[in-house]
Amino acid sequence: MLRHRVFIAGPYSAGDVEANVARAADAAAALLDRGLAPFCPHLYHHVHARHPRDYDVWMAADAAFLVVCDAVLRLPGESPGAEIEVSRARSLGIPVASSVEVVAELLGVRHAAR
Repeated sequence: MLRHRVFIAGPYSAGDVEANVARAADAAAALLDRGLAPFCPHLYHHVHARHPRDYDVWMAADAAFLVVCDAVLRLPGESPGAEIEVSRARSLGIPVASSVEVVAELLGVRHAAR
């Protein structure tokens, strides 16, 4: 059973978009392996490729999920959008961590779910 929701915040459009999406997907898999329920907004990449929307639409969609998350995983790299998400999370009292291990520790997850 997936117990805690974790928002993944990190670079999307800065640098190599495909590599950024792949890193976020890898983080999502690592969170799943810990029994956590990741929300990976980078996967909107595939929706946007078929149905483009303005940046503000995607940020608003992200914000709707962020408010119900138990933690944020901040991936490394420059990202104005991720900084907005981290700032919002902190203002809501949602903890922010920079690794899957720290997120798991913050949420009291001791063992991998795999």
